[in-house]
Amino acid sequence: MTIGILALQGAFIEHQHILDSLEVKTILVRNTKDLDNIDGIILPGGESTAMGKLLRDFCMLEPLKKKIQNGLPVFGTCSGMILLAKKISQSDVVHLGVSNIQVKRNAYGRQLGSFETMGEFKGIDRKVKMTFIRAPYVEEVLENENSKEVEILSIVGEHITAIREKNILAVAFHPELTDDTAIHSYFLDMVKNTKSNSSFDKSK
Repeated sequence: MTIGILALQGAFIEHQHILDSLEVKTILVRNTKDLDNIDGIILPGGESTAMGKLLRDFCMLEPLKKKIQNGLPVFGTCSGMILLAKKISQSDVVHLGVSNIQVKRNAYGRQLGSFETMGEFKGIDRKVKMTFIRAPYVEEVLENENSKEVEILSIVGEHITAIREKNILAVAFHPELTDDTAIHSYFLDMVKNTKSNSSFDKSK
């Protein structure tokens, strides 16, 4: 198993350290060639506007979007969630636009811009450590023919902070900034299940 980590901007090294501790092979993804022969990809926290611009500048946005649409497992954390969303509140900008969610950027505001909590996460049989830094949250699941495919995995303070939609996992917080590997392991299980599905072709 090889996991790509988008390494244009943001906290990509921290994700690599987590996967190193789990003895998983990684590739730092910086161009379209790096997208070849990966079994899944992580979109790290950082600055979503900068990441979106760099994806476009390096001609990676459309190839990455196509791979995700074709079934490549993807794990977006914080700004990675924003990149995946089909709608961003109070913005006409859409980046990858592959997940049927509307997100609110910097949703907790400056006063509560950063905090840490222990929260429930569906599919993990214990509470996990969640670090929020100027975090977004899911404002709503978009009503369309695919909305039933969006599974809510975590709610913090009455806000949706983690979802899964088929091959897409998105969280509003930074699991890579803790010593808790449970959510990364959850994503790796998604990747393993996809690899066992013969209908998935990672070369597309």
